[in-house]
Amino acid sequence: MVIRIALVQLKIAGAREKILKNAVDLIRIAKKEKFANVVVLPESFNIPYSEADFAANAEAIPSGETSQALSEAASHFGVYVVGGSFVERDRDGKLFNTCTVWGPDGALVAKHRKVHLCDTNIPEKLVVNETSVFTRGDSYTTFYVGETKIGLGICWDMRFPEFAAAYRADGCDLLIYPAVCDCYTGELHWELLARARAVDNQVFVAFCSPARDPHADLVAYGHSLVVDPWGRVIQKGTEFQEIVVADLVLKTLPEARSQIPVLQQKRGDLYELVKKK
Repeated sequence: MVIRIALVQLKIAGAREKILKNAVDLIRIAKKEKFANVVVLPESFNIPYSEADFAANAEAIPSGETSQALSEAASHFGVYVVGGSFVERDRDGKLFNTCTVWGPDGALVAKHRKVHLCDTNIPEKLVVNETSVFTRGDSYTTFYVGETKIGLGICWDMRFPEFAAAYRADGCDLLIYPAVCDCYTGELHWELLARARAVDNQVFVAFCSPARDPHADLVAYGHSLVVDPWGRVIQKGTEFQEIVVADLVLKTLPEARSQIPVLQQKRGDLYELVKKK
């Protein structure tokens, strides 16, 4: 089996209605012209990433405008849509950075609340304080495309190898991370993290970024990419709006795992991974 994945490196600027219209049009192109099975949007895809604007743009799931647009797009075009992330407000008024997944029938099949919130302080380069806005998610999130089990993370989740290893231990063959990574740490860590998560766990890994907007509060690195279980980058974008398409040849998984059987060679007498939820 082959999964064709399309990473929509979306330009995120202007009013939410305009951004959603652009996103839906690119989902259409990814399915109808690129023949993708799975279409992925970036983190904070319906508004520019700005801590000051998150609360005012929060929505309920699945009744909100963004959820409805994604559900209708998935159903109309007959494709799985991994809806990047947007700000969710729950019944108690708490805010979450949430990724929704919609099936080809338009049904909500998964919802991932960002587990690891980004607080960084790199003088003169990057200051982010998500814990002042969001509540942390507290669960793993998986869904299936055919027989392929897929694990979800959002941006900062990618930096935690134990989180990815827990997904692999749970049988995931593909990890998807919608993300907004800044240019400074993107140059240093973006590809490195994707390849590390892939080769450590012998899975496919996809990072989906927004397109770069030099006028944004947080300027995204771009360069959405897909890595195979050997750690090879099989597709990578530029910094501009585009659709990055890759064929995930699933027979690569048993080949890598049998030829380099590190997961069977772990020393359980010396260390172990404990998945708590």
